[in-house]
Amino acid sequence: MKIGIAADHWGYKLKESLKKDLGKKYEILDYGTNSEERTDYPDYAVKLGNAINNKEIDFGVAICGTGIGMSIALNKMKNITCAKVNNVKEAKRAKEHNHANTLAMPGSTCACKAKKMIEEFLNAKPNNEEAYLRRIEKVGKLK
Repeated sequence: MKIGIAADHWGYKLKESLKKDLGKKYEILDYGTNSEERTDYPDYAVKLGNAINNKEIDFGVAICGTGIGMSIALNKMKNITCAKVNNVKEAKRAKEHNHANTLAMPGSTCACKAKKMIEEFLNAKPNNEEAYLRRIEKVGKLK
């Protein structure tokens, strides 16, 4: 499993922590930023989204001040479904109900909690019941 991770300056510390922790179990590809120097989150969202679309990675994690900016930017990209999550239940449902391929979270998220959200997402199975597929199809037509 290859996981891509990208952050702006607000998410740099959490990104670095997750790389170390998740890197024990998964292959982690870092799409920046590489410091706490002020930067623009869309630049890193695009790198992460392109990596998913180019099949360099299986799943993406995006981190910025609130997670909202990264989520908005990623959801503008073709084939990307990014869920901004705050807890384990939301992370699990992002995969089960929405077939998300990227999670976005605030840089202030505790590293332990962030790891649990990512693990729960990775262990979840997409729900292919007709109701969920119908909703996903409707959302796809909005792009």
